[in-house]
Amino acid sequence: YGMCFMSAVHGLDVSRGLDIVLHTPGGDIAATESLIDYLNQKFQGDMRAIVPQLAMSGGTIIACACKEIVMGKQSSLGPIDPQINGWPASGIVSEFYNASDEMRRDKSKINAWGPVISSYPPSLIEICKKAIDWSRELANAYLSGSMFKEELEHDHDATQERIQDIIRILTDQDLTKSHSRHIPMPTCQEIGLKITEMEEDQELQDIILSVHHSSALTIMNTSAIKIIENQDGQAYISAYTKPTASR
Repeated sequence: YGMCFMSAVHGLDVSRGLDIVLHTPGGDIAATESLIDYLNQKFQGDMRAIVPQLAMSGGTIIACACKEIVMGKQSSLGPIDPQINGWPASGIVSEFYNASDEMRRDKSKINAWGPVISSYPPSLIEICKKAIDWSRELANAYLSGSMFKEELEHDHDATQERIQDIIRILTDQDLTKSHSRHIPMPTCQEIGLKITEMEEDQELQDIILSVHHSSALTIMNTSAIKIIENQDGQAYISAYTKPTASR
């Protein structure tokens, strides 16, 4: 959907920065990286993420690439631990090494773990490790390059520690328990993200929720399943098309 975002950004006054209203379950990490890189080039990192309800997975990574995140009492971010074919990469790696340790200590465990390990496709563990490293590297680059850029210049060590704590919490499945877990605004504040409370500005809250509700109603009552639109009405809308019956 890179071309869709390019269409929505085309013609905007990029010197004013970007407010990006996010409502998404996430998506492919490569597509997320390409999208952020494009927006960063256009707006020079001058971006604010607005999350009226939820921005999960890739949506959370986009939010971390912004200077601040506007959230309300009903808003949530999500873990950014990578998934491999629907399974958590960190869980696969953890299971593999736990199995290896158990089989090394007790040979009888081979009968239980052998079929599990043999079901892994070639290079799966390395693929998982690289996906985990990629996710953490992106989070570090975006948090360092935007949200905490100024703090790094004045207090590098303390700020870098803060960034690493955020990354650890968002990527460690032992802490988040599930990729689908919703992380509410108070928790996002506690882990160190720069959060602005939507309720502090009633006028802004009304505008944000109006945009969110109108988009939600469009998706609920039409065939639209994805909307990318700017304030000037330039939009890309993907619609569901019912498959035709085959003869």
